[in-house]
Amino acid sequence: MKFLCKKNILQDAISVAQKAVTGKSTLPVLEGLFLSAMNDSITFIGSDTDLSIETKCAAEVIESGAIVVDAKLFGEIIRKLPNDDVEISTLENNTLQISCQKSKFTLMHMNANDYPTIPEIEDENNVFNVPQGTLKNMIKGTIFAVAQDETRPILTGVLFEVKNNKLNMVALDGFRLALRSEYIESEQEIKVVIPGKTLNEISKILDDNQENVSITFSRNHILITINETKVISRLLEGEYINYNSIIPEEFNLKITAKRSELLNCIERASLMAKEGNTNLIKLNIEEDNLIITSNSQLGKVKEELSIILQGQPLQIAFNSKYMIDVFKIMEEEEITMEFSSAVNPCVVKNKEVNNCTYLLLPVRLLNN
Repeated sequence: MKFLCKKNILQDAISVAQKAVTGKSTLPVLEGLFLSAMNDSITFIGSDTDLSIETKCAAEVIESGAIVVDAKLFGEIIRKLPNDDVEISTLENNTLQISCQKSKFTLMHMNANDYPTIPEIEDENNVFNVPQGTLKNMIKGTIFAVAQDETRPILTGVLFEVKNNKLNMVALDGFRLALRSEYIESEQEIKVVIPGKTLNEISKILDDNQENVSITFSRNHILITINETKVISRLLEGEYINYNSIIPEEFNLKITAKRSELLNCIERASLMAKEGNTNLIKLNIEEDNLIITSNSQLGKVKEELSIILQGQPLQIAFNSKYMIDVFKIMEEEEITMEFSSAVNPCVVKNKEVNNCTYLLLPVRLLNN
């Protein structure tokens, strides 16, 4: 194998494929990147068996071939090279040579035949398109609520649901729920659960533009095609919670507030709430006024914010971290919060565009 490629093009392709390499595999070959040089392009594959990323870049291929090379070391070498043409060629005794200007590296490579084949997904009946920016925003708007605890594996993923020309993405961890919805052109009905880790890596590859991403489903896998990059991931097995039954349809109290002002107040109040890891802040909802308080052995804090109130006053408490996570990713400046009691979940929405619903479980106070 022998090829020439611009350093920046090579580096970009490596960094994309590397996102699937965990470096903690029982198979040494999965700590490497698969490289294949053929027909004026280089194919890179990184995989941890659950998640595989394949991407291509243009190159001058002098001699075709395929190898597997240590992902971390190879990536570091390319990153440190001068911005010029890089020549990569295989030598005898499983050795790879990397040359750029006056720099020359040799490192050992592995046999490409030992690299596991990635799943082939070609189901024309289960394909639809979503703009990159839309998918990126939907991932950002839900991924933070994925469960980190492995005791319920299904909750470590995001529900991906397509029906009635609408894409819903849902994540919940037992303390909060995040739902994002967007209209898409698809007559299909799909309901699968994608691992949070997969969506996290996909969001790093997506751009904020309106170019379409192609999404294909099989029984056990999802394929997302982004230009020259393919991301293949296994799907999580099991039945996802019926999220619609969790979201309250009625409320006794509703407030409208400025999101950025509310976020700033809660972030300041949370400074006093970090003791004991409860992050507890109290909300005293009065007529046209929201009072946020927190106290610990270190001191006390009180914040006041003007609101529009519909309903009766209420005292309620929350984990400030969960509130901050929600208010940071919401896009509208004016938001609404709906309450039914001090022990029932709060529903947070945009005031204008109904494309997101967030559910926050309150913290029970002794007098509730």
